[in-house]
Amino acid sequence: MSVVSHKVHFNYLAIAVAALANFVLEAVWYSVFMNQWLSGIGHDRAWLMNSGVGPSFQYIQFLTAYVSAFFVAMGISWVLQKTGGQSAARGIKYGIVLWFFFMLADHATGDVFALVPMASFLVNAGFWLVGMSIMGLIVGAWTAKTK
Repeated sequence: MSVVSHKVHFNYLAIAVAALANFVLEAVWYSVFMNQWLSGIGHDRAWLMNSGVGPSFQYIQFLTAYVSAFFVAMGISWVLQKTGGQSAARGIKYGIVLWFFFMLADHATGDVFALVPMASFLVNAGFWLVGMSIMGLIVGAWTAKTK
């Protein structure tokens, strides 16, 4: 397999929107699957409410989630551009492929050693599968205007 040698032109607005979409998905996803996720980390809603995490630390959590998603979207965009043309379908495809080779492997390895229950593993890995598909869709469909 040869890699097409294209200069990469990041569309930072598309990347930022993709990261924001992932951030919103994350909020919804972990609200829907909160009980399974909390159970997987050995806690419940009462623990969460009494964890003492204040607004100042939540900003760090939210910023970390957004910046991480930004870099993942940037990586998907880079791979798309280096391997051919951009399209929504290619974006979804490469979002899934990159998830499989990196996120799934990372979560599987970390969770098996942390003795994380399957339900929690599926919540975390599933979020990234859907999130990377959506980010791929956005950065793939929204091509940068070159000068």
